[in-house]
Amino acid sequence: MEGAKEIKRVAVLGAGTMGPGIAQIFAMGGHEVTMWTRSEATRERAEKNLRGSIETFVEEGLLPQDQAEAVYGRVAFRPTVEEAVLGADFIMETIVESKDAKIQLFREVDAFIGDEVILASNTSGLNVFELAPPRRLKQMVIAHWYAPPQLIPLVEVVKSGEAPDSHARTTVELLEKCGKTPVLMKKFIRGYIANRMQMCLNQEVFYLLDNDFCTPEDIDKAVKASFIPRAVVLGLCKRADFGGLDMTANNYKNKSYTPPPEVEMPATLARHVEKGELGLKSGRGFYDYTGVDKQALLAKRDKQLFEIFRIAKKFMDDPV
Repeated sequence: MEGAKEIKRVAVLGAGTMGPGIAQIFAMGGHEVTMWTRSEATRERAEKNLRGSIETFVEEGLLPQDQAEAVYGRVAFRPTVEEAVLGADFIMETIVESKDAKIQLFREVDAFIGDEVILASNTSGLNVFELAPPRRLKQMVIAHWYAPPQLIPLVEVVKSGEAPDSHARTTVELLEKCGKTPVLMKKFIRGYIANRMQMCLNQEVFYLLDNDFCTPEDIDKAVKASFIPRAVVLGLCKRADFGGLDMTANNYKNKSYTPPPEVEMPATLARHVEKGELGLKSGRGFYDYTGVDKQALLAKRDKQLFEIFRIAKKFMDDPV
């Protein structure tokens, strides 16, 4: 495999939360995509979601109307893993975050692929390099997408220790060709970059809530009116440069911030979960969604994400 230009066919294994959006992006990049899922119900839902998302891209001016059917037509569902990976140059695993499920799938894939195929996983929290057949590690990378994958630009890429650097570069080139913003990491760490940042924020969020310093509404208002929009322009490291690294150093020296103590489970989170208040999907979480049209709310979210990522791309293309 000499580069992304050699990749013609992509197999997406798993058609749940992430699969359809990932398949759409590869199809929009001009690739033939084969998808597989064990469940007929999941397949039907994925086909519906895929078509709906393509229509949304047309409405947002991100895909010409006369190309919509061609993009949809590039995605074909296959009933078996063998048929899905047959002839694929790049395999993207997107199944549930279960060690046993991934081990089983990797064993199935192992029986049907050659040594030239790049085998990628979308795992968010597992070290799949410990789960795959050892002889396939020389072909493995992680390409970690964020939901919804057709909207969020970031994909974090890291190769196994046994895989050549060329596999990581090819994966990055492929993602860039498909319009994504890949970040190539030097080595694997659980949580990658963005999820680790979010977990740090979550730790502070629940400390503030558990100790009744403020409300969820206060937190959301504060971050949306301060460092989150600033980060769209400067990021985190450049923001420190602009503020002065001496100031950042002084904050450490002066103990300006003391991190909250670690807890096994934040009390606020536990209370919500115990009451079945799981967020939008259950009708209540930090906020009350009773009587809300969930599909309309998700559509509104997506349109706002389109808008903010257009702005973000503009700033990234012409950075400060």
